[in-house]
Amino acid sequence: MNNAECFAGYERYLTDEKKTSRNTTCSYLRDVRQFGDYLTRINGPSYVDATERELCGYIDGMRDGGKSVATVSRNIASLKNFYAWLHAIGEIDEVPTGKLVPEKISHRLPEVLTAQEVELLLKQPECTDRKGYRDRAMLELLYATGIRVTELVNLDVTDVNLPAGIISCRNRDRVRAIPLYPEALKAMRNYIDFIRPDMIASPNERALFVNVTGKRMSRQGFWKIVKSYQQKAGIEKDITPHTLRHSFATHLLENGADLRSIQEMLGHADISSTQIYSQLVKKQLKDVYNKAHPRA
Repeated sequence: MNNAECFAGYERYLTDEKKTSRNTTCSYLRDVRQFGDYLTRINGPSYVDATERELCGYIDGMRDGGKSVATVSRNIASLKNFYAWLHAIGEIDEVPTGKLVPEKISHRLPEVLTAQEVELLLKQPECTDRKGYRDRAMLELLYATGIRVTELVNLDVTDVNLPAGIISCRNRDRVRAIPLYPEALKAMRNYIDFIRPDMIASPNERALFVNVTGKRMSRQGFWKIVKSYQQKAGIEKDITPHTLRHSFATHLLENGADLRSIQEMLGHADISSTQIYSQLVKKQLKDVYNKAHPRA
């Protein structure tokens, strides 16, 4: 099997058998392609004939070139997955990735906004034109539900139940229903009833949120929207769409929500992913204590 056949076969495996998400598939394929480019540059062997020597040389080159620990670790994981697949289908007798060991990544606690900063950010879109109404609805919905930005832009108008005050968020084979607080529901109703019909390019458009061309909003497009309102609000923290997800979870926990409920709304498969917000709340309490206690 030559490199092109390996690559095509691996892509089919990821999409048809393993059914990884689009982002994960693209990430794996990019890393494998870049390793293939490296083998070509050094006049090295094909994927199936590569040894620990070529693999270690490639990873060492990334480290020497200043690549971050996270990037190197992701590449190691991608190559381990790729060679495990080649071994499983009988293309190689031994997996050559045994000596590739990722460095331990130090996990920083996520950046979150205070309740006051969230209020300031949500007030930035001015409901004087269609864009303002749309942007207000998107920001309110993101903070009301804590969904991922990919999930946000993938919502269809049929995923919103205004009378019930909930949205249905679909991620692979799972669907979770998440409630909306009154202000978010109001912003969504204004957008869906009065704004969206004039923005869509076609009556058959299913996307809930559309761009200026009337077609589905992209992740990059919404990222730019968030950054523009951060600058307008004068908030110095580096805000991304994911910042509102982190803020949603942290504020719920601060106000008495239990971890299991937050896990369900966030769509975390494992409770350990949700427990990071407990650490964040504890850190914030410690910071308050150290600043406020007279003997701290």
